[in-house]
Amino acid sequence: MWLSTLQTYPFLTADPANDPEQLRAMVAEFLSDKEFSGMHGLDISDAMAVAIAAQACLPVLHLGLSWYDDFKGIVVHPGAMLARREMVDDAGVVHHYKEALTGEAMQHGPVTLSWADVAASGDSAQAGYNVVIHEFVHKMDMRTGSADGCPPLPSRLIWESWRVTMQASYARFQSKLTMAERFGAEPPWLDAYAATAPAEFFAVTSEAYFVNRQRFTQEFPELMPLFAQFFNASAAP
Repeated sequence: MWLSTLQTYPFLTADPANDPEQLRAMVAEFLSDKEFSGMHGLDISDAMAVAIAAQACLPVLHLGLSWYDDFKGIVVHPGAMLARREMVDDAGVVHHYKEALTGEAMQHGPVTLSWADVAASGDSAQAGYNVVIHEFVHKMDMRTGSADGCPPLPSRLIWESWRVTMQASYARFQSKLTMAERFGAEPPWLDAYAATAPAEFFAVTSEAYFVNRQRFTQEFPELMPLFAQFFNASAAP
């Protein structure tokens, strides 16, 4: 089952710094600690749980599972789920609507995932997309409170470097997206959702960092040393 997982999701072992045996040991620990629930009749097989766990462990492989100790549950839907939303417009009118989600992370709560998107992660890596890494990076981001695009960092100096670099990169991504939408310029490689908030930019770029390192380095050279320093360090949550 483990070998099949590595073959299905080759990005798991694409980074020479990632020891497959270390990842396997962490996956076993992750599985013993978390609880999986299938929705709408979905039965979570051992292979499905291992696939989710392996991808979830990538961001904390060098940091430790204590980054995920604020929750137990992982809820898996067969496909995208509809979430009820409420919005108040400038006139004070309350609007209720439903939003299709492929995943969601709740502060101090469970992580929700679309199995269809998880299963396709091997193919979607080319586009830098991975719903598991996205939602679990949100959980890392939430260690300091609500997600804001800045996870806990070991020092003020590193935090300041993170803030300045991420803000500049986020602004460049937004500008590139605007040029594409308004003036027909070449669209950015990553999903436009990354431009909606700093927290989403961090999660979306982290997906790309782990599943398509070569293209990520080309598109975001300024983030490469920043992410390498953070994800490969032994940082306490």
